[in-house]
Amino acid sequence: MISYLSGKIILKEDRFLILNVNGVGYKIFLSSKKMETIEETREGLSVFCYLNTKKDPWEIYAFLSLSELELFEALMKVSGIGPKAALEASSLAPLDKLRESLELENEKVLNELFILGKKKAEAIIFELSRQTKAVAKKTSKEDEEVIKALSKLGFSKKEITESLSKIKGDKLNAEDKIKKVLKIIGK
Repeated sequence: MISYLSGKIILKEDRFLILNVNGVGYKIFLSSKKMETIEETREGLSVFCYLNTKKDPWEIYAFLSLSELELFEALMKVSGIGPKAALEASSLAPLDKLRESLELENEKVLNELFILGKKKAEAIIFELSRQTKAVAKKTSKEDEEVIKALSKLGFSKKEITESLSKIKGDKLNAEDKIKKVLKIIGK
């Protein structure tokens, strides 16, 4: 499973880009909003990924933050929301505004955010409120740094997040969290 890529941009199109990772070119799809922010400068880019194996050919959807990926994965569980719609939706809504809308079950706000019909907004509210607290739980900046750093070392996202959940003390910096996670994984 591909969950993280880091490399140089070799081609940028409207809906996708090609990322050279150690001599292998990966075609990755980003939301149109995120594509606007990325310059085709052949600079380095690091992204969290979702590998969609349900379609032939397989597609890689990329996200600049772990919280966007988690929102995308939660939206993919909603009936009637496909990967392309979830990709766009995950970048359109500020997470705080989406969380507030879910807590208040406010389909009007969701409708404004995603430009969806009332039924889809209601489905998102129902499914996400019922299924997951991942959207409601904010991943700290330090946790994202830990996940990014340890992913580069070859550890799986699941392994890292499970270890992070066992760490007590929210006031730890990323370096201390990395040390503690490595101790937990090493046991």
